[in-house]
Amino acid sequence: MISKVLKYSFSDLIRSRWSYVYLVFYLVLGFTLLFLNTNLSKAIITLMNIVVILTPLIGTIFGVMYYYNSREFTELLLAQPIKRSSIFLGQYLGISLSLTISLVAGLGIPFLIYGLFQSSVILDFIMLLLSGAFLTFIFVALSVNIALLNTNKIKGFGYAILMWLFFAVIYDGIFLISLVLFDDYPLDQFTLVASLFNPIDLSRIMILLKLDISALLGYTGALFQKFFGTYLGSFISFGTLLLWVIIPVSLMTRFSNKKDF
Repeated sequence: MISKVLKYSFSDLIRSRWSYVYLVFYLVLGFTLLFLNTNLSKAIITLMNIVVILTPLIGTIFGVMYYYNSREFTELLLAQPIKRSSIFLGQYLGISLSLTISLVAGLGIPFLIYGLFQSSVILDFIMLLLSGAFLTFIFVALSVNIALLNTNKIKGFGYAILMWLFFAVIYDGIFLISLVLFDDYPLDQFTLVASLFNPIDLSRIMILLKLDISALLGYTGALFQKFFGTYLGSFISFGTLLLWVIIPVSLMTRFSNKKDF
């Protein structure tokens, strides 16, 4: 039954004009960057700063918007002999997959045309897309949870944007202030652990290390290279991002089963 809800949600979203806008944006951005500078590595570095901020924002907006706009249809499905978890998991996967395909196609087409397979940065590009996909699945799940907890659409949108703003901007500000205030103390472990609690920062670190430009981060970059640059560090990084998907999805299933529609 999940597959049927997924198929409907996916087809509904993939035909949405906003999905086309999202796709065309990355197409234009990719072609523009590569036209101005055919160096694929530099283009990936530029895209990293855009993807790790824009992808979570789009996932957040689409997640909360789809929940509220499809509320009547969801209530109709709930009246059928279908498990609640199947309905919300199907919708969640439909949103996440449609956005991920738009991201992959939008950036993949320009890079393929400019000779990605003949370059040495194909793994770096895959890491960029993989990070964008993870961030999409994470923030769609987080935004759906917020929508489930808030019947009021305005409050739901407000809390969802605040959540994105926290991870994209506020978290880093608190992190930097903490480093300054406790400069006299050994903060190596604190820095590593703090990076795991923000999927945006963790994705950015993984891409920087893959691009081998962690030296731009100074001492912190060396610390990240020493830990995340190892096989164990890579395993922990991907495992943490996977947990960032699994935990919100589990909460979403729990909230949907308890919510009174």
